[in-house]
Amino acid sequence: MNVQIFEWIGPVYTNYISSLLDIVLLAFLLYKAYGLFMKTQAVQMIKGAGLIVCVYGIALILNLNTLTWLLNKMVPGLFIAVAIVFQPELRKLMLRLGQREFFRPGIKPKNKDLEAIVTAAELLAQERRGMLIVFPRHNKLQHIIESGIRINGDISSSLIVAIFRFDGPLHDLATVIQNNKIVASVCQLPLSDRPDIEKHFGSRHRAAIGLSEQSDSVVLVVSEETGAISIAVEGRLFYNLTTAMITQKLRELLGVKNESPDT
Repeated sequence: MNVQIFEWIGPVYTNYISSLLDIVLLAFLLYKAYGLFMKTQAVQMIKGAGLIVCVYGIALILNLNTLTWLLNKMVPGLFIAVAIVFQPELRKLMLRLGQREFFRPGIKPKNKDLEAIVTAAELLAQERRGMLIVFPRHNKLQHIIESGIRINGDISSSLIVAIFRFDGPLHDLATVIQNNKIVASVCQLPLSDRPDIEKHFGSRHRAAIGLSEQSDSVVLVVSEETGAISIAVEGRLFYNLTTAMITQKLRELLGVKNESPDT
């Protein structure tokens, strides 16, 4: 009986299941790769490659021998040029792929904890005290956490304000919040080297953008100079948002449900 079952399953797997798995896994990888490319400036590289392919196809169809010969000569050099020009973007892409945990569900922040964080940001903004808080998502940030001082404290607005309000040993650099805990403070973040960042943004905003370029983390920033509250995510900075906008955007990005206070 078992032999008959295996004899039946073998052809079914070979003819149907293996092909289905092949398609599903390939589609999953292409989807993830597309998502990562779209969140970086490397998308320009894809557009450029697509344009060259279209021009090459037209040249072949219309029998444009000179253009076809020129493209055949140029393409190998273009690959080398792309690798050089987009080296920073390719490096960031590889970093994100290496750090990503695709199947880690993570622990979403509680609604009351998110409200405490936004309240702290509002208080610090009123006092013109800078703040930098990191919310990791799927990318591991162990190297960022290890660069700081471990706290592992419960989330509260008073503790966050105490960390950033006074010129103590914890107010500099970034604080990481993960798994409903204030994990570490004084964490060093990578600075963005993009030339298109506004000149009036200091190292705090550049650090927020830099980490959001190299990971899928969400970074909350309070400007010491203006008191503006901003969010950096996927290499973009949403600057000078209202408290309601900050709360709504953090809920969306972190997957926090808008619960009643009693839940």
